[in-house]
Amino acid sequence: MTVPAPPPPDVDNPPPPSRLQRVSLRNRVTWLAAMCVAGAVALVSVGAFVTVRDSLYQQLDDNLTERAVEAAEGPLVRTSDLQQVPVAFFVATNFKINVLSADGTVFGPEQRPPMSVLELSVAKGQAQRSLRTDKPSNSRVVAVPTGRNAALVMSTSLQPTQQTLAQLSVVLVVMGGAGILLAAAAGTAVARAGLRPVQRLTAAAERVALTGDLRPIPVSGDDELARLTASFNGMLTALAESQERQRRLVADAGHELRTPLTSLRTNLELLLAAARPDAPTLSEQDRQEMFSDVQAQVEELSALVGDLVELAREDTPQAVHESVDLVEVVERALGRAQRRAPRTEFDVRLSPWVMMGDATALERAVLNLLDNAAKWSPEGGRVRVELHPEEGTGTSVLEVADSGPGIAEADRPFVFERFYRSSVARTLPGSGLGLSIVKQVAERHGGSVLAAQAPEGGALLRMTLPGNSQQNEQQ
Repeated sequence: MTVPAPPPPDVDNPPPPSRLQRVSLRNRVTWLAAMCVAGAVALVSVGAFVTVRDSLYQQLDDNLTERAVEAAEGPLVRTSDLQQVPVAFFVATNFKINVLSADGTVFGPEQRPPMSVLELSVAKGQAQRSLRTDKPSNSRVVAVPTGRNAALVMSTSLQPTQQTLAQLSVVLVVMGGAGILLAAAAGTAVARAGLRPVQRLTAAAERVALTGDLRPIPVSGDDELARLTASFNGMLTALAESQERQRRLVADAGHELRTPLTSLRTNLELLLAAARPDAPTLSEQDRQEMFSDVQAQVEELSALVGDLVELAREDTPQAVHESVDLVEVVERALGRAQRRAPRTEFDVRLSPWVMMGDATALERAVLNLLDNAAKWSPEGGRVRVELHPEEGTGTSVLEVADSGPGIAEADRPFVFERFYRSSVARTLPGSGLGLSIVKQVAERHGGSVLAAQAPEGGALLRMTLPGNSQQNEQQ
């Protein structure tokens, strides 16, 4: 039996959010604070009420029993009917008092306390004492022995005690309710103040999504939310820098592509116009010059596109975790550079150096340095390539020095910028991206680059790269 698969979720019509999801976080914090305080207040109030109630009833019982014992053991007086009764009959206030004999006879004041079999058992000597609550009269009744075959019965009303407990209940309810409202207000204030940075982050994220505005958010305080805001600002700053790099790259690339494309279009239009039947014919020399110009422009475009792709790849953060022998990288780049510039002599001095990095990117950077030196060196010139460690720094320096005219001091701070070309280099082929790729590769590997004057008189380009000294010692 085949069990049918469950239907896929409806992406266009998602299920409605639950009631809990529709409640905002601020309201949930408010309700949570109110319920926690309500629970605490309820427990404290019930505990206080029970404690006070037991204490009041215990005091009432102790006082009633004490008064009854004193009345039973106190002096007697003779009444008009020649009966001896306790003096308490005439001095007791807020109490009802009578004497109950064993045969059930009751004598005393007209306002009698409630009687039951419990009091009669005390009068008969069957019980030492009785204490009970009489619900019909809402009173507390105690009976103690007095003389022989008699019991003194005394009662007092529970109404004053119950009124006190009722007032206590009202006070506890009012104070508890006020505490709950205060807790809810405090929870609302805390939630509002605590969520204000989150609201700012939400507004900033929505602003970025709608407008692309990457302005940072003001940071106040030093708590977790402030650190979250600072991290968000760091992300916005990184996004802004990436956006600016992309914008500048697109603008510079468009500017650099315009010249070869214009030249290509012009040459192609001339060739197409010359191919028409009624058009004047071009000489073979002019045609060859146009074809050579078109081929040069296509090669320049190919190099420029390759450099742009390399820059875009270098702009993307990549993990560097490969052990690289820098000597092998330089030797592979030298082999390619010698094939491109066979009339240039390379003076190579390499010291062993091992580092963690991207071998492909490092080879591209070294090749760009060698190609740049070969381009500026005269025919038959010499390019010095030296790789040596710097003592005490944990870094190695790759120096490439040419025998060309050198770099003007005013241009040295800018030679590693994208598309920067000095006034002397604008007439030579190239996109102005080679040295910027060198800078990006060096910085991505934790190194740096520098342009200076070589002792040979030409330009000196230095790329400093870190390495693992332990690995170097093993070499």
